[in-house]
Amino acid sequence: MKYVILLGDGMADYPIPELGGATVLEAAHTPAMDRIAAQGVIGLIDTIPSGCAPGSDVANMTILGYDPRRIRAGRGALEAVAMGVVLSPGGGESAFRCNLVTLSKNEAGQRVMEDFTAGHISSEEAAILVRHLDHELGGEGVIFRPGVGYRNLMIWKGAPEEPEEMETTPPHDITGKVIYDYLPRGRGSEFLQELIDRSMIVLADHPVNRERVSRGDRPAASIWPWGQGGAPRMKKLTELYGISGAMISAVDLLKGIGICAGLEVLPVQGATGYVDTNYRGKAERALEWLEKGDFIFLHVEAPDEMGHEGNVKGKIKAIENFDEMVVARVLEGLESSGYEYRIMVLSDHATPIKVGTHVSDPSPFAVLSSRKEENRGLGCNFGEKSAADSRILVSPGYILMEYFVGNWRSFIDRF
Repeated sequence: MKYVILLGDGMADYPIPELGGATVLEAAHTPAMDRIAAQGVIGLIDTIPSGCAPGSDVANMTILGYDPRRIRAGRGALEAVAMGVVLSPGGGESAFRCNLVTLSKNEAGQRVMEDFTAGHISSEEAAILVRHLDHELGGEGVIFRPGVGYRNLMIWKGAPEEPEEMETTPPHDITGKVIYDYLPRGRGSEFLQELIDRSMIVLADHPVNRERVSRGDRPAASIWPWGQGGAPRMKKLTELYGISGAMISAVDLLKGIGICAGLEVLPVQGATGYVDTNYRGKAERALEWLEKGDFIFLHVEAPDEMGHEGNVKGKIKAIENFDEMVVARVLEGLESSGYEYRIMVLSDHATPIKVGTHVSDPSPFAVLSSRKEENRGLGCNFGEKSAADSRILVSPGYILMEYFVGNWRSFIDRF
């Protein structure tokens, strides 16, 4: 049996008046996902446990069968794993996601979060700036490491031992807002605020930023550290279920989760974590892996990015690309291979256009099995309303994985 999870990050949404009350997922042309929903099983999954922030770290750990409340791994720590950074397991060392961001000033002279991606700065430009930050601000237990585009890493040796002792805010939650009320708070926050202030000075006149401004791009005006956490402790998925597995993603967060789960991280040339990612390359790489492996988790970030930008047309296009170049291709490859399989498509969380950030609402999922007796075949499309109408709600969401790679028929019989 081959097990395939295809995830469009942030695909789920709220109804939009200009789309006639449909969501972007319902408005998009998605024949492959619609087929999986129509012939298989569709429902809602609660990926954000009570008390957890609605982030991709929490949601994707849930989907892979982990209870994020027990693991307590911060986003920065998971991204550190993907970068090969080993955190001390004894505490006192934390990894932070360190965005490069664009700040502006409002009429009152207050700094505002203009763009949490610094104009989707390239990885090459970001690496130059992050290395410069490490040279100028590193030391005293602080290390800066370049990542992918605006998504970078900061290690702080000597940080508060418990991540919850300090409160940080995801920058994508405060686009267009004055940053003062969202600066780090709690134990050690003064040090982080000082780093933010100093980074503005260091980056202000850097040649990379001068060049970006000259061609009309947004500058990386500041760092924004958030998502802190210590060394994660997770049992390997491969051992829990006795399967060989792999992860395909452009972003370090998912790569880090995959490594902690015992999955092989598969590189794909041209995978960017944005709308220009190599959709087809990801699908082909997944099918190659399935010639020898049991399980593949394929992640596409693009719909989430469009949700953060409030871009309705862009999000629809990202979902349609995901359906055409990933879901349809993988499904075609599975059917022509002769393998027995189960394939799941889902959104890890909603990133509604009108909100511009993640929310905790349950998200739709659909599963199609090559075994006819494991399907329901209700004939519906893949979308939020159809998922709700199915009356299937998996909560807590982390139990779904055990059924998916185990006795799927017993899951169907519950509803």
